[in-house]
Amino acid sequence: MAELDSVQCPVCMKNFTSVTINGHLDECLLAPVTEERGPPVKKPRVDGETSVLNKPAAPSSSSPSSSSSSSMFSLFHNKEKVSTQRERGGLRPTEVTSPRGVKRGLIEAESGGGGRGGGGRPAPDAHMEEVKSGPSPRTLLTSNKPLAEALRPTSLEEYFGQSQVVGQQTLLRSLLDSQEIPSVILWGPPGCGKTTLAHIIASGSKKKGTARFVSLSATSASTNDVREIIKQAHNELRLCKRKTILFIDEIHRFNKLQQDTFLPHVECGTVTLIGATTENPSFQVTAALLSRCKVLVLEKLSVEAMGSILNRAVAALGITVLGQDPANTKDENQPDGHESEIYVEQKALDTIAYLCDGDARVGLNSLQLAVQARVNSAQSNLLVTEEHVKQGLQRSHILYDKAGEEHYNCISALHKSMRGSHENAALYWLGRMLEGGEDPLYVARRLVRFASEDVGLADPSALPQAVSAFQACHFIGMPECEVILAQCVIYLARAPKSVEIYRAYANVKACLRSHKGPLPPVPLHLRNAPTKLMKQLGYAKGYKYNPAFSEPVEQEYLPEELREINFFTWMPSNQ
Repeated sequence: MAELDSVQCPVCMKNFTSVTINGHLDECLLAPVTEERGPPVKKPRVDGETSVLNKPAAPSSSSPSSSSSSSMFSLFHNKEKVSTQRERGGLRPTEVTSPRGVKRGLIEAESGGGGRGGGGRPAPDAHMEEVKSGPSPRTLLTSNKPLAEALRPTSLEEYFGQSQVVGQQTLLRSLLDSQEIPSVILWGPPGCGKTTLAHIIASGSKKKGTARFVSLSATSASTNDVREIIKQAHNELRLCKRKTILFIDEIHRFNKLQQDTFLPHVECGTVTLIGATTENPSFQVTAALLSRCKVLVLEKLSVEAMGSILNRAVAALGITVLGQDPANTKDENQPDGHESEIYVEQKALDTIAYLCDGDARVGLNSLQLAVQARVNSAQSNLLVTEEHVKQGLQRSHILYDKAGEEHYNCISALHKSMRGSHENAALYWLGRMLEGGEDPLYVARRLVRFASEDVGLADPSALPQAVSAFQACHFIGMPECEVILAQCVIYLARAPKSVEIYRAYANVKACLRSHKGPLPPVPLHLRNAPTKLMKQLGYAKGYKYNPAFSEPVEQEYLPEELREINFFTWMPSNQ
């Protein structure tokens, strides 16, 4: 049983259990190269011939296991060769890509001559030192990389605004602490932290060596890409007993067939799926995939959370906040006595927190834009004010998707506000839709429906008002028709309400659907009699023509079994 559970290290060829192999690999790959670690290393030739780094390996007479291990893990053997050549001082730094297409960092490749006459060690590379120390605040501000990406949180302590999902007492937090990561669908508006949370989950697993992390975007990935990653996940689980966390951004972009590709592999645990979507998963994710994943709803970030995010950003950038206690904004990495070159007003940060509408990406990038504009002015002491921020944002960042859930949420809020005769709220939701790019004719059609459904006979002129508003919007379009819609909305909100017609017709439909057996025939005296034969059969016989009588006519108009029903007061038996 122990032999079946053992795994051979591809570097030193020693056997380990499946529990300890991951930790050993980390130590083995980073340990100094010795003669006991794997096959002997060929040193490069000194007579100008092709180096063994670029020369194909010659056929070996060693055992099949050794040859297969050497070819399968050539990356590790190349690391040994590189380390040996580093000691000879004949290499220069370059960037190498592994067989998986992932950059492994800076290693040393063969160069024409050695440093200091070819016999000494080369001086430390300047680029290596820069990577270790990290970019400076001014580099972060002036680089082309968005600030939201450069300052992405790497731990839950730096992750603000979603305490209902990852708080101390939540189920997900306890699962993350125990590294029992389930497959989840992260649903929330843009900039609320879906991608960041996925990377935090992955970083915790990578540190402990329990899983590897692969990221894809559904906007560019194909089904073949997904199948290739799943194939790698199978090999990873079989060889190193390590699971794969697969993060799919914008998962709602995958069609039904592509989403079904994940089903068996999520079911058996080969991959742990983390999907991120801004659309309602109930409509955009297949039911089979939803049943295998837990849906986590991330809310739009509050103003307080945005304030914490912005304060973390200015502290990391070494920016001094005016109008705030300096003790709360001092950067711990900034040397004592060193004054910041960049200042920002507290009002400017508050304005960003309010106007970004809970989108951390918009908030951080707006801060970067405002500071970059001041840095480019080439002043010694730079001050970012509230006006600079407003110039960059121009207007409030309105979250509205006219093809998604916000479309239905806002029209529902408008309808219910008019029903409650709250004209201020009705105007607000109308403006939210129109400013977000909604089709004015869609709103006008809903107003026509409202005029009959909720106003009805309490104000018969409401329907002509709504129809006229629809026609006017069709004639002139946006933005001129916004005032016409506002007039109609206020009229309907102030009008008396009556759902008498709506309920009566709903009762008629319920009566027809609940009727057992065939529907009763039309009474003979109410039938049409256009021919002589129909008249002989009794059609229209006994009908009393109402205009011919000066007094109300007593006459039955319903089938006999329905004569006692009043649809204005009748309630179906199942209600």
